Amino acid sequence: MAAPDFWDDNDAAQQVINEMNAVKSSVDQYSRLQQEYDDITVMIELAEEEGDESLEADIAASVQELVEKLNTFELQLLLNQPYDKMNAILELHPGAGGTESQDWGSMLLRMYTRWAEKRGFKVETLDFLPGDEAGIKSVTLLIKGYNAYGYLKAEKGVHRLVRISPFDSSGRRHTSFVSCDVVPEISDDVEIDIRTEDLKIDTYRASGAGGQHINTTDSAVRITHLPTGIVVTCQNERSQIKNRERAMTMLRSKLYERKIEEQQKELAEIRGEQSDIAWGSQIRSYVFHPYSMVKDHRTSVETGNVGAVMDGDLDPFIDGYLRSQIKVEPK
Repeated sequence: MAAPDFWDDNDAAQQVINEMNAVKSSVDQYSRLQQEYDDITVMIELAEEEGDESLEADIAASVQELVEKLNTFELQLLLNQPYDKMNAILELHPGAGGTESQDWGSMLLRMYTRWAEKRGFKVETLDFLPGDEAGIKSVTLLIKGYNAYGYLKAEKGVHRLVRISPFDSSGRRHTSFVSCDVVPEISDDVEIDIRTEDLKIDTYRASGAGGQHINTTDSAVRITHLPTGIVVTCQNERSQIKNRERAMTMLRSKLYERKIEEQQKELAEIRGEQSDIAWGSQIRSYVFHPYSMVKDHRTSVETGNVGAVMDGDLDPFIDGYLRSQIKVEPK
């Protein structure tokens, strides 16, 4: 940061600053945890010297709180895969079921937005296609923050809702599905071979929530990668050029993710492993009726507080999944 040419590239400079702030935050957090540990040690020694049993409850509560903080801190340090620290591109696509599934999509959109805001992450809507009557047909979010992808990769898969439908006059119970896809936002310095002749680029008028430019210019961009069939869209910027740049970043990220998945599949075949492809698999059920429960089918983590989960309290599920992948049990 002290280099004279540090600010020549604003984007690169901001990335360095973000990394520095993240490292500084970890160091500061460690110092606070060390201080809390020292304070508890002093309390224990004081209670033993004076034979004061009245401090036991306070000590026990302080120890429990410190253990929870240590578990969270440990998980942050274990997010050390190459792209864990990157921003995350999150897409939601309702399954068959019309308005019911589209409404479930909007509920998940709110849930992830709340989760991100609680963590201090910035949320940008890259693409938004509203439902016919309610909800969404699809949405693409860019969630900016250190380790955003590291956390949100735990959410990739199909989310299932069971409830009494507010759109059914007969009051019947409905089951809805929404798929969630998460990829890291890959920077330009990662080499991904994209040939111009492999791209089909369409422009159209933006729709849905937006600014005054909505439906006035053909600023929205849709890019189809012909060899793979991957389609990306972006409509949040006023400029068609900027939307195209964003869309290319999304395409690059998806192609990189596909490349990694293919490599993992090849390694699994060489080892003779039964590989479970995460995309398309049901990872979590949200039951509103006849009882209240959210359960993750990969880790068996569950809670009866559905309201808290829908307000963005996803950390127990994310924590459980990430620990299951790195084989680290909480203290």
